Amino acid sequence: MSISGAFSNALSGLTATSRAAELVSSNVANAMTEGYGTRSLALSAQTPGSGGVRIDGVLRQMDDVLIGDRRLADAATGYHGAQNTFLQGVEQAIGTPDQPASLSGRLAQFEATLIEAAARPDSQTRQSAVLNAAQGLTTHLKATSDHIQAARLDADQAIAGMVATLNAGLEDVRALNVKIQAAQARGTDPSGLMDLRQQKIDALSPIVPLKQLPRDNGSVALVTTGGAMLLDGKPATLGFSTVNMIVPEMTRAGGALSGLTLNGQPLEAGGDRSPLAGGALSGLFAVRDELAVVAQERLDGFARNLVERFQDPTLDATRAPGDPGLFTDAGAAFAPADEVALSSRLMLNAAVDPAQGGSLWRLRDGLGAAAQGNVGDASLLNGLIDGLGAIRTPVSGGFTSTAHSTAGLASELLSSISSERLQTEARLGFASSQQQTLRQMEFAQGVDTDAQMQKLMQIEQAYAANARVMSTADEMIQTLLAI
Repeated sequence: MSISGAFSNALSGLTATSRAAELVSSNVANAMTEGYGTRSLALSAQTPGSGGVRIDGVLRQMDDVLIGDRRLADAATGYHGAQNTFLQGVEQAIGTPDQPASLSGRLAQFEATLIEAAARPDSQTRQSAVLNAAQGLTTHLKATSDHIQAARLDADQAIAGMVATLNAGLEDVRALNVKIQAAQARGTDPSGLMDLRQQKIDALSPIVPLKQLPRDNGSVALVTTGGAMLLDGKPATLGFSTVNMIVPEMTRAGGALSGLTLNGQPLEAGGDRSPLAGGALSGLFAVRDELAVVAQERLDGFARNLVERFQDPTLDATRAPGDPGLFTDAGAAFAPADEVALSSRLMLNAAVDPAQGGSLWRLRDGLGAAAQGNVGDASLLNGLIDGLGAIRTPVSGGFTSTAHSTAGLASELLSSISSERLQTEARLGFASSQQQTLRQMEFAQGVDTDAQMQKLMQIEQAYAANARVMSTADEMIQTLLAI
């Protein structure tokens, strides 16, 4: 080998080791950066006969299969998390029996005040306690209904935010695809752009379950597991319209609430067959259009059961036919055809409420009584107690066909919500565990700092060897020139 050949070989080696040292430095600095792919040099021998080493490019090492599985776990966590949050909120709004302010606690208090009033039917203090307990019961049902509708509104607004995030994120990925293609065409390293693209896609994965498909020149396409193409060259555009208020009567089926569109075409967003099923977006649609609607129906069914117990014509002979009972539908008698949102309209009969011009003694003497009767007569109060504890089969609300007292029906209402919450919590726990495991595996396959430091030592040795060759070649040339 000639002196100039040795010099050229050593120079190419120095260039390669210098670039390799830069990559090791970048790898160590980004060891904890999510979405960062470990870099390494792709080297090959220069053309035969010339010697030396050639840098073919930079390799970005990522496990695409592992990343894909982790993204699906992100979506599953988002889906079950949205539903679990809602169910937890409704369960807390209803309250558990050990809480005095819960539905069961208020029912128990109402029954207790009725029993105390029946023991002293002449006591206005005890009659006032019955009134307050009954008002607490109606207030609790209304507050629970308001909570459910507020959760629907929160879900609706969160959907709008996620749709905006998706549209912006898809456009960002498209722009990065273009930049990566341009970088490869120029022969420059696009690894940094690929890291950024992975971070952008990772941010979208909890919203919808995504699969990444390779395309020419380093670009990628994005499709949901349900088959909706979100990006392939051009990004898709999702459409959604939010509202400022939601009441129980508003449903997507009735046209009062918006669904999703994909490039202007309607797209089913809820249910297992939805192209977007499995992410936080579909989880929020499930909350707004399914879980919350069912919870409201159950609450209204309970309210109906309560109203009809005290609207029974045989309970109070002083009431005229068609007049409301102790619990009313916004002051009027309840009509079965108008059950939706009954829990939010529940009110006490004005005849017993001094604040509405009524009199407390009508709790004892009858809602339609024109004057006070025998102050020692507790028959109506005892009838109210019997009505509260009577075993009746609920006719609406999706309850089981088992007959219950009012307290028993309240327990079934809470049990149905708690059961759904526990099932969803178990699914969320599984999805979260899977997500954490896959993320740990992803980190484990990331930058190994120990291996990088060993590689750096090898690079230093190679650099020193090439530098020594150049120094020796220079000495040889100087010696020849001195002859």
